[in-house]
Amino acid sequence: MADKRFEVPKKEETEDWLMSYADMITLLLSFFALLISMSHIDPVKFEKVQGGMARDIGKHQTAQPLQELKTEVGQVLRGLKLDDDKVSLGSDERGLVLEFDAGTFFEPASAKLKDELLPALAKLSETLNSPRYSAFQIEVQGHTDDTPVNTPAFPSNWELSSARATVVVRTFIQNGIDPTRLAAAGLADTRPKVSNRDVNGKALPINQAINRRVSVHIFPR
Repeated sequence: MADKRFEVPKKEETEDWLMSYADMITLLLSFFALLISMSHIDPVKFEKVQGGMARDIGKHQTAQPLQELKTEVGQVLRGLKLDDDKVSLGSDERGLVLEFDAGTFFEPASAKLKDELLPALAKLSETLNSPRYSAFQIEVQGHTDDTPVNTPAFPSNWELSSARATVVVRTFIQNGIDPTRLAAAGLADTRPKVSNRDVNGKALPINQAINRRVSVHIFPR
């Protein structure tokens, strides 16, 4: 039997590294939480990244409702055979943006919808009423150019743009969309896509026509 006096004492195993590891993880989590709190998450980009990670790392497909909705709305527009200069479909930092040319679908200085837009809104309502898109909010914005309007019905571009947005919202409701998902906003000429006038202040009719529009923003609640 070996003499315990000559045995090399065993070094006790320590787990100090766990403390350092835990501190590092905590710091990383705090750092990413700070980044998220200071930034606005783009749902369109986030969905693409999420889908790519699920496909490449997790080896499986994940639902991408924004992309699916964009595809379906695009098919609706192609089925209606609307010209690209009359309607466009894109995205922004919130979600999808569907834009209608106001000059095509409304009479000048009027908020009465022309018959050409009604089938498009009916088909769009049918798509948005699908249960898989029920969590999407719909905000309709009316935009004008900078040409002053002064009629008994519309004393300024604010009233005109608001009325056009409201008419589209009301049409959505008539086609069965839940009113709690809807909002209307009139922005007059405060959000032009392009300049209404040149450097000398002369009106640019082509640009003004581009700025006269109704935009439908569709985004997750």
